[in-house]
Order: sequence, then structure tokens, then C-alpha cells
Amino acid sequence: MQQYDLIIIGGGPIGLACGLEAQQAGLNYVIIEKGCLVNSLYNYPSNMTFFSTSERLEIGNVPFVSNNAKPTRSEALEYYRRVAIHRKLNIQLFETVEEIKAVEGAENILYEVATSKKNYQANHIIIATGFYDIPYLMNVEGENLPKVTHYYEEPHFYALQKVAVVGANNSAVDAALETWRKGAEVTMIIRQNEIGSRVKYWAKPDIENRIKEGSIKAYFESEVAAIRPFEIDIKTPEGIVTIENDYVIAMTGYQPNLDFLRKIGVTLSADEVMKPTYSEESQETNLPNVYLAGVICGGMNTHSLFIENSRVHATKIIQKITGKTLENLYA
Repeated sequence: MQQYDLIIIGGGPIGLACGLEAQQAGLNYVIIEKGCLVNSLYNYPSNMTFFSTSERLEIGNVPFVSNNAKPTRSEALEYYRRVAIHRKLNIQLFETVEEIKAVEGAENILYEVATSKKNYQANHIIIATGFYDIPYLMNVEGENLPKVTHYYEEPHFYALQKVAVVGANNSAVDAALETWRKGAEVTMIIRQNEIGSRVKYWAKPDIENRIKEGSIKAYFESEVAAIRPFEIDIKTPEGIVTIENDYVIAMTGYQPNLDFLRKIGVTLSADEVMKPTYSEESQETNLPNVYLAGVICGGMNTHSLFIENSRVHATKIIQKITGKTLENLYA
């Protein structure tokens, strides 16, 4: 069984940042990721542009140079891949962590980590698993049909098709605009009475104008009631509306795997946010030597933390583990 000072669960930007700090501190560490490198970013829409500027996405004091101030998904994938390879980070990909448990009777705090491939032991654990893996389901008839997806990749596939886009935030707006521009007949289904307030400032007037002119049909204060192979039912304020439909792109949002935290013994708040218990100074949870980093710290409030404002978690955690004051690269 391999033993480490530190196991980092999650190979996204924050997990990589933790690995860089651990490497710099001389810790024996491994990063375990259930998918590909920066798996969440890989699953972002192909043409996505970040809201943050490139310098705010940097990790480990490695410059991120992009063609424009706000980098694209492909530029981010290239950047994080080069960082991982150039810094020779110790990463195990396509390996799922299934269980974490304390080793009874160990002289010092020790955890056993069981994955889909092997078992490890470590004195410290960082969980940096993000929130992009579990979509919110609509829980309607037909949601499991092949025509329904909760992940949007690129628009060409939907050319000349009747497409329903569910949602009103950035992912939904990007999907609606891009598929419409590739020749799809687009209908948006929105639970609120307007486009989301967090939509990127350059996309919000675009989608509002397309809806206003009628190029994209939008049903506000509405939701999908049922999905069938060639049509869908929409519950609107005026009653059920049935429209022809070829594909449903359900951009209904995603949630962190809080059940995993609960399973290993991390305490969650009793309200609907279910925020995990951890120290703001060290990121340590109620479990000794188990830390949280990144967006998972916010529980169900997934819009409070981003790459740019959670990179500092890596510094705080490694400071706690080593007992040494480290330079804060992200101040």
C-alpha cells in the first residue's frame, strides 16, 4: 500500500494548485482525479470564454498568457496541462476515490483511501472535487431519453434541429445563442421572469435582443412538464404548451458531491445550503487533517467561490500542514 504525507482528491485547477504548494513544501503527495486532467473544464462548452481574466486563473506563480484578456476553454486546458507536465505533478487520472477512513491504532493521524484501482494511506487529505459532476435533474417524464443532455459541448450537431434550452444563466445562454447561430430553431424554457443576472455582460444584451425580436422563442416563468421523442410539454402561466422538439439541452445547474463528504464524516449545515464545517484560517474540517479547497467549501452555494478567489486555499492548507508561513501568491 502506497503511503503519502498528503492525498489531494480532485485534479481541477484548485487541486493542481494544492499539488504545486505541496511540491514546493517538499511533501510526498499524490493528486487523484476520477476523470481527465481538469475534468470539469474539459466538460465546459467548446467555445466558452471565461469571465475572469487570465492572470486571475494562474496557479503556482506560472504566467497564463492568452490571446485576449479573457481566455477561452481551449487556452485554459492548454495552460493547466502545461503546468501539470512542466512541474511534473504526481497525478493519477481516471481513478475514483470510493472511501476514506481513519486507521485505528495508528501512532499519528492516518487515513486509508480506497479508490477504483488501489489503496493508499496518508496523514493529510485535501478534498477539491468541485461541483460540475452532478447535474440538477428536472425530474420529469422522458428526462432519460437520448435526446436530453445536461452537458452542452458545441453547436454544429444541432444545426437545422428544433432545440429546447432549459435555463437562463451562462451555460443556457451560450447554448441558445450558439445553436441558433448554427441554424437551429431554439426555444428557451426559463423558470424566472427574466434572463439570469449573472450572465456575462457581453452575452446578456445579445440573448435579450434575440428574444425580443423573436429569433429565439422564450417561455418565462415556465418549466418542462414532459419530454417525448418528437415533442415536449411546457408548463407556462397560461397552461400546458406542446411544441415539436428534436433535442433538449438542460442547463439546470450542477451540485457538489456533498453525500461523499457526509459519508466520510464531514459535518454539513442543517439548512438548504449544506455548507461543510471547516476553519476559514486553515480550511481544516471537523475531521482532523482533512481539508477542503475550492468551490466545494460553499456547499450548495456554488456561485460564491471560483478559481480566482479559492486559489489561496492551497497556501492556507499547506501552511497548516507544514507549520511554516508561505508566500501568498494569490493576494
